[in-house]
Amino acid sequence: MHGRRVFLQSAAAAAFVNLNPAAMGANEKVTLALIGGRNQGNGDALRAIRAGARFKTFCDLDPKVLEKTGADIAKAQGGKPGFEDDFRRVLDDKEIDAVMIATPDHWHARMAILACQAGKDVYVEKPLCQTIHEGQAIRDAARKHNRVVQVGTQRRSMDHFKSAAEFVASGNIGKVPLIKAWINQIRIDIGKPADGATPMGVNYDRWLGPAPNRPFNENRFHYTWRFFWDYGNSEIGNQGIHVLDAAIWAIQLMRGFEGSKCLPKRISATGGIYWLNDAKEVPDTQVVSYDYGDLMLNFELRSFATDYLMPHAAPRIGPKSAGGPADFVTAYYGTEATVLALNDRWEVHWKDGKVEQTKAGGGSHEANFLEAVKSRKRPNADVEIGRLSTMLCHLGNVSYKLGRDVRFDPKTEKFGDAEANKLLRKEYRAGYELPKV
Repeated sequence: MHGRRVFLQSAAAAAFVNLNPAAMGANEKVTLALIGGRNQGNGDALRAIRAGARFKTFCDLDPKVLEKTGADIAKAQGGKPGFEDDFRRVLDDKEIDAVMIATPDHWHARMAILACQAGKDVYVEKPLCQTIHEGQAIRDAARKHNRVVQVGTQRRSMDHFKSAAEFVASGNIGKVPLIKAWINQIRIDIGKPADGATPMGVNYDRWLGPAPNRPFNENRFHYTWRFFWDYGNSEIGNQGIHVLDAAIWAIQLMRGFEGSKCLPKRISATGGIYWLNDAKEVPDTQVVSYDYGDLMLNFELRSFATDYLMPHAAPRIGPKSAGGPADFVTAYYGTEATVLALNDRWEVHWKDGKVEQTKAGGGSHEANFLEAVKSRKRPNADVEIGRLSTMLCHLGNVSYKLGRDVRFDPKTEKFGDAEANKLLRKEYRAGYELPKV
């Protein structure tokens, strides 16, 4: 019915190429270091251990986090890792094969580039970076030093997101003029606390690193740093990247994985802070439209409610510290059917009313990274794939900050006006400039 066909072979898998012949044995354990471990880093480390890794070192600036996550790692692997509070000493350790970076976003680029230059493979949490230029620099460093770099867009290693993108790209639902991606996540009121004293034992100046020098404020520290432009990429870069990555995956399969083929030419972002009157700087309600010429990709953010009108959309997810439950959905609208890619399955809604669905498949992003480190093949979310997904977030943020549409050239990766091009890069605090590649 409706031209159903066997799924295409994944273009991402076909893109696997040997980076160099220095491959490890299949049974060798990869020796890792974790840099940043309070929230996502803790989960990344435990999943990597289950996949066969060993952590020699854990680096964090907060002694409480070192003890908590360090104990979790010790229990999981049967031995306590060494502790560090300066990531540069981690990079100097020749016994460490790779690092997992799960710091706030403003540290990703500097750490990832220096890690590549030190000969380490890198797993870096999403979003890859804070600017388009940073993404280019990390990509260039990875290629120059023949490093495996995996970006933490975990859907790239989940079978049902892969098969959904392939099903859409293979023409089964007809022409696809529209893709929608949305996140509905209830956020808590973080208030407006006054600046205060830095927690005991925390080197806050080092935590700030490349970011502007500001007094300590609890809102600008653990977890809630992501609601401030100095350190994060707004909600579109924090959680929206997951659903946008699933969207661009199908676009890449249909058009090609090169940036010039899978990036939009016009971007329009609207929204604002329409709900809570707290200290957050980033929008809580937003719509971003990406115009490809013959295809429209729309992203929608709602931070005050889940999708009551679509209760089947996805299981409610989200840690308590994040503020509450969330719905993450990517929808591909074709002339013959609509495909919904959900957290636990994907569904096909045919125009004749029939609905079909698949269940979520397996797949470990951390295991894929370890396999790539051993084989020297490109991982599922290779730095270039993650860079392009992250760029969609940057494009939306640029349009939002300027308060208008922007024109973008996918070939040169520059905007059509000087004001927008100023936002391709950012300023760094003295002593924390971006390393030269």
